[in-house]
Amino acid sequence: MSSSLPALSNSLQSYLAQIRDHPVLSREEEYELAMRHRETGDLEAARKLIVSNLKFVVRIANEYKNYNVNTLDLIQEGNIGLMKAVRGFDPTKGYRLISYAVWWIRAYIQNHIMKSWSLVKVGTNQSQRKLFYKLRSTKNKIEATGAEMEEDIYSEIAKELDVPDSQVIEMDRIMSGKDLSLDANIEGSTERTYVDMLGDTFDQEQFLEDSQARPLVAKKIKEALANLKDRERYIIERRILTDSPETLEKLSRKFGISRERVRQIEKNALNKIRKEFQKEHFHV
Repeated sequence: MSSSLPALSNSLQSYLAQIRDHPVLSREEEYELAMRHRETGDLEAARKLIVSNLKFVVRIANEYKNYNVNTLDLIQEGNIGLMKAVRGFDPTKGYRLISYAVWWIRAYIQNHIMKSWSLVKVGTNQSQRKLFYKLRSTKNKIEATGAEMEEDIYSEIAKELDVPDSQVIEMDRIMSGKDLSLDANIEGSTERTYVDMLGDTFDQEQFLEDSQARPLVAKKIKEALANLKDRERYIIERRILTDSPETLEKLSRKFGISRERVRQIEKNALNKIRKEFQKEHFHV
């Protein structure tokens, strides 16, 4: 499917130049191509669906630019998510492709971030993962007001999560690591940024309300959870489907089993959920 797609090289500028001129499809064009691919497996139709949405993947990837992961890598992962979405997209449901695909684009990008952080032993234990997301949420709120992080804010986060102030400061330093930003000026220009290269033709209406795609995912999760055993469901709900995940230690005490056994149950339950999604061509 991807043999004729724009190639990701070592240059973000070169890649943006390749994708900027691909037109955005109308609803009618998208529907026709999606039906051709769904009914006949037409790979050229799939390719057109993908390239028309590559600019959107770049914009999503740019939202994660402060996570200290290479932007081109994030775009690559987002593109994989987009391709997965094209394979499972059903245009007869009435929503646009990007509304369906945004979930898979984000999922692949976020998964890559966590894997990358794990490689450098950051965010690999429970407290660090909670710190990772809490700090990011707090920084977003503060940046939205135009203010900056202050020492007392670090202390508040550290106290809430029961970690040393030094860990919060170090995590902030890592998250603020420099990478090629899409908002940076293009070399040789003091005015144009990399995002400007995408042009103004991106149709914001393509990004339909998340509510159009959310019910599909929520319904499937509910069905998948119903098929789990009580203990599996409890562990998934307390470990995955919550903003404040419980530790393996706490769950091991509750069920009178080892932490490793809790981890195995969680892994097996996630595999069951994944299979439920794949039955309906949801690729997770």
